[in-house]
Amino acid sequence: MKIHVDFTEDHYNNASIKIVGAYEKKSKEGTKQVQLAWTEKELVTAFKALKDVENFTGAKGSSFSFTGANGEKILVIGLGEKAKTKDEGIRRAIANAYKAVEGKKVKAVTIDAASFNAINNILDTVKLIQEAVELSSYKFDKYLSKKSVPTFKEVCIYVTDKKVKRSIDKATAEVSNVTESINFSRDLSNEVPNVLHSVEYAKRIEKDVKANLKGVKTKILGKADLKKEKMGMFLAVNAGSAHEPRLVHLTYTPKKATKNTKHICLVGKGLTFDTGGYSLKPGGSMVGMKFDMAGSATVYGAFRAAVLNNSPYKITLILGMTDNAVNEHAIVPDSVVTARNGMTVEILNTDAEGRLVLGDCLDYASDLKPDQIIDAATLTGACLVALGTQVCAILGNNDKFIKKVTDSAKKSDEYMWHMPIIPEWEDDMKSNIADLKNIGSTRFAGTATAAAFLSNFVGEGIEWAHLDVAGVADGQSHLPYCPKKGASGLIIRTLHHLLTAK
Repeated sequence: MKIHVDFTEDHYNNASIKIVGAYEKKSKEGTKQVQLAWTEKELVTAFKALKDVENFTGAKGSSFSFTGANGEKILVIGLGEKAKTKDEGIRRAIANAYKAVEGKKVKAVTIDAASFNAINNILDTVKLIQEAVELSSYKFDKYLSKKSVPTFKEVCIYVTDKKVKRSIDKATAEVSNVTESINFSRDLSNEVPNVLHSVEYAKRIEKDVKANLKGVKTKILGKADLKKEKMGMFLAVNAGSAHEPRLVHLTYTPKKATKNTKHICLVGKGLTFDTGGYSLKPGGSMVGMKFDMAGSATVYGAFRAAVLNNSPYKITLILGMTDNAVNEHAIVPDSVVTARNGMTVEILNTDAEGRLVLGDCLDYASDLKPDQIIDAATLTGACLVALGTQVCAILGNNDKFIKKVTDSAKKSDEYMWHMPIIPEWEDDMKSNIADLKNIGSTRFAGTATAAAFLSNFVGEGIEWAHLDVAGVADGQSHLPYCPKKGASGLIIRTLHHLLTAK
């Protein structure tokens, strides 16, 4: 399916379906009525002449359809009050519109950009429309015998304001870089675990880098390399696996880099499947554990988009890949292992494995002397208890840096909440027989105690933010631009904003 911006009337006039926005406006008497800002004035006249339109007010989430003069279908999408309609309102309205027409057997669909321009910025409105369509059209149907084929070949975004014509190609290319990266990340997370084991996962990242990320340096560490690096925690998690672990190390350096260029390191938990190890998960809880690598897919998606959009920062990406399986070699509870930084760790629960992989990866990243580290992981079920399935938890060691990340989340219309790491939780992670233990003493504050554990592996003077994406990585059915089931791709837009903002 082709998505393009058109400044002429050709595609608009020939479209089988025209999508237009409408707003709800209160009259002086307090009654609600529809407010239109359609490019085609004849269409406004035709709409107002309809007998059954009097009950349509343009309320948020509502829709109305009628037939135009040339037999085309007109789909009117209500956005609510114009003054209250922001970026996310436009994004969701377009996503809902796309869902309403995607099964229609028509040649082409046109969206009147001006009618959705509630933010009074037509270029940004076009970008929001494009983003919503490209995210909403995502499908993971690789394993279906009958694949879904788009019923129309193109979506045209119709723009009459020629002032933005010079800017449009660059703007839409940047949007595509982000949406393609999100959809690539979704593909990785949705892939089945009997196919996407650690070795295959690393190969796919390497292949994509070679094909699309020119100038990015790639280094992949295998089991022998991890032994040389003395990554005892990482190797302990991999001990029961039939597949070798992989650590993927990518480096992007901007063309105009200087000694003062900020260096940001992204670290991702890539557990391609988590059985819980000998602390075996119940059967019901094991379903969906293919998404336990979503943290790594998230940071790769953000890295990919930022590189394609020429981030001004040096960015390093570290992905720790393995599965957590059970065999005669698998680590057992009560074991003690030595982390890369020399600390000993008592493993009381083999299902608290993600922090073990991340810990060694954080220490490895710290040796690269970045200014900032951001890690992402589907780390704790406790995160869902605390924040539900719509909010990403953020914890770390620098409030100013965390605010910068959460500000990017707000600007990207994604939910993130700062949770604390207090000294009592840091003390709780100390073991009686080793330096640390991998779970807290109680079932409470699991998200925070996991972050307290990780803090031991972040280098001195490095600003650090930990993102627990367990709630938001999949199943975001309340967002019309996310699949009803499967990987969401959330938080990539937040990190992309952070990595490209000057």
